[in-house]
Amino acid sequence: MLTRKQHELICFIADRLNETGVSPSFEEMKEALDLKSKSGVHRLISALEERGFLRRLANRARALEVVKMPERGGVAPGQPSQSSAAAPAADAARSLPQPANDVIEIPLHGRIAAGTPIEALEGATMLPVPAALLGAGEHYALEVAGDSMVEAGILDGDYALIRRTDTARDGEIIVALIDEAEATLKFFRREGAMVRLDPANRSYDPQRYRPEQVRVQGKLAGLLRRY
Repeated sequence: MLTRKQHELICFIADRLNETGVSPSFEEMKEALDLKSKSGVHRLISALEERGFLRRLANRARALEVVKMPERGGVAPGQPSQSSAAAPAADAARSLPQPANDVIEIPLHGRIAAGTPIEALEGATMLPVPAALLGAGEHYALEVAGDSMVEAGILDGDYALIRRTDTARDGEIIVALIDEAEATLKFFRREGAMVRLDPANRSYDPQRYRPEQVRVQGKLAGLLRRY
């Protein structure tokens, strides 16, 4: 039998893994269970490990695997569980994904200009990326060339992780294919009848194009930097 807090924690972890594939952080677990410190989370996780409900995955940060779920009503007497959490978690137990803390490979399609547009190179090279950096959808990577996005924290040599999409909203950082030949990484904005691609460097001027000249090829989902 589990205590109420142990039951709440295993349900919270199971729900988060089912939704995102990524283990919640200790801070998130502390907040979810209304605990005063992370040491309480450590104690609960250790207890769940001892009882065979949880397993920590070696050499992976924040990686927890739910081995089994408690039976309905499997809470110690006098410590009722929250029924709202138990039902979804029981369903999640039947189809829990593996934690997404592994490294996966996505296509690396050459270099993308963060200054003046350059041709987007296509290639078969693959880039290993921590799965936790990627959300839902299809992704690819481009190596950043140039310094026009430095004020947005995007530096020359960074790897831009791009989620494929053909639409964008004002203010989003996108990969724009210009005249079906050259690609650039810029802030997307509409300006009257024109499309404006804004740099994040005061040394560069915005670029303006007719809508038919610009095709959105993806939105920035994250950055990978090697030192």
